[in-house]
Amino acid sequence: MKLSLFVLLLLISTTFIFYLVTARIMKLHIMNEVIKRAESLSRSIAATAGYSFLSQDILGLDNTVYKIKKSNPDIEYIAIVGTQMEIIVHSQIKKTGEKFQPAEGPVLKQSPDGTVIKEIFGPAGDFFEIANPIIFMNNNLGSVILSVNKSMLVEAQREAQKKIILLFAIILLLGITMSIFLSSFLTRPIQELSTGVAELKDGKRSRPLRIYSRDELGRLTEDFNEMTALITSQRDRLSKYAQDLEEAYVSTVRVLSAAIDARDHYTLGHSLRVAQISVLLGKEMGLNPEECEEIEIACLFHDVGKIKIPDSILLKKGNLSASERQEMMRHTEYGAEILSKAPSLLKYIPAVRFHHEWYDGTGYPDGLSGDKIPLIAAIISVVDVFDAMTSDRPHRKALSEEKALRQIISLSGKQFHPGLIEAFIRIVEKHKIPARPNILEKKS
Repeated sequence: MKLSLFVLLLLISTTFIFYLVTARIMKLHIMNEVIKRAESLSRSIAATAGYSFLSQDILGLDNTVYKIKKSNPDIEYIAIVGTQMEIIVHSQIKKTGEKFQPAEGPVLKQSPDGTVIKEIFGPAGDFFEIANPIIFMNNNLGSVILSVNKSMLVEAQREAQKKIILLFAIILLLGITMSIFLSSFLTRPIQELSTGVAELKDGKRSRPLRIYSRDELGRLTEDFNEMTALITSQRDRLSKYAQDLEEAYVSTVRVLSAAIDARDHYTLGHSLRVAQISVLLGKEMGLNPEECEEIEIACLFHDVGKIKIPDSILLKKGNLSASERQEMMRHTEYGAEILSKAPSLLKYIPAVRFHHEWYDGTGYPDGLSGDKIPLIAAIISVVDVFDAMTSDRPHRKALSEEKALRQIISLSGKQFHPGLIEAFIRIVEKHKIPARPNILEKKS
């Protein structure tokens, strides 16, 4: 009798712990995903808002806010405010021009870059408020304030709790029934359940638990397996949601890349051409498909830092002054800074930051040399220069492919890795790459 009572108490306590741990894990996971998505949207708006601020493109800001608000129904409002908290753009148009009054609530997170995330509780509902500074050329121009409703979090949590409570009730009912029988018969199934709870707590994709019998405890184990499958499915959906968020961020940077190229008709399509030829060069160097895909995306990002370069420098017809050249050279650092805002894009930072390093160590921004320069950055460096040479520029006409190739060969071992130049010559001969090519038709 004592052993049966002990087994029953053990079952109840284990199940109750499982309920608390699972509910806590699900709540935190869903909350983190909601906040992460909202923070990423806020950062993406702030990344594009700086240039619009300086160019007084209020209509562009308003259009960006409208599209993001429309495509994300759980967003309560989006406001872009100045340094004095005056509302410049608001998703609720009537509030434009008013003084923004931040909501009161506990601070969940405060990043070194000035981003503040608060949790707000109010009669109109609970929500998260993300305030992200708009930094352009190291100047604070204002803030993007985005509020996202907690309804999605509450709904997902409520659905998970229903399943957990149902399982908890089943466990208790079956536990009381099974405690009448021999305790020794219960030992192995309970240990199996305990192992399953531990695996689920650690976030592992738990294997289906072994069913020792077709009685009540066996059915309980089946219910647990179904519950585990449900939680795993929900976790996979959340992961897919995070992946979609990353793809959305990549798409945003693709648009920014195209916009940067379009600022100067001489560089229109430059990033796309660099990406196409760099993929061919990567294949020639024996990189696998995943690495080639990374090269392609990195190429689209490689000049994203130029969004912070003023038109007076970027579009200047004549030679740049020393100070203007220094500012232009900082576009690699600006690009790395922009990508650092999204953890999923950190892998592209080396290519963006180091694609102007020289093999002999005289490049910028860090003076890397030889094999210390990441391979992807070295590949982009060769193709970037080739496309620049074979394109018209304000101060010169485009070189022929033969002249450009001869100049690149002359820089082997100085600006470029010798092994890359040999591979580049092979792909030029193999694919007959012309100036401003359409390599998409020649990809194999």
